[in-house]
Amino acid sequence: MNDRNPLAGRRILVVEDEAMLSMLLEDILEGLGCEVAGTASRFDEAMRRVDTLDFDAALLDVNLNGTYSVPIAEKLAQRGVPFVLATGYGTQLPGTVPAAPILQKPFDEAALERALRSVLKESTR
Repeated sequence: MNDRNPLAGRRILVVEDEAMLSMLLEDILEGLGCEVAGTASRFDEAMRRVDTLDFDAALLDVNLNGTYSVPIAEKLAQRGVPFVLATGYGTQLPGTVPAAPILQKPFDEAALERALRSVLKESTR
């Protein structure tokens, strides 16, 4: 991380079940100066990544092939790892989800950058 680009070098876990969107997110994150720490497209795979990878923040799709990612969000929150939620289903989320910025799909690069800057700034206070 540096003063000119607070996202530079930050490691991001991408949890997204749509392959094309996942690849697009990887490109956007790299363009923002981030490093993609890993990706997951299924719930069980995402839980393993959360347990085994080292990363600064996560981008978490709310619905992974019909399975809600709330337990993943809860695990991230318990560990103090910031995350951004991505959803195509509006702002009504299933169950009680830990507080996090919500990106409404489709979102653009600027919205993703703002959300990541927000959660990463809060995590360094």
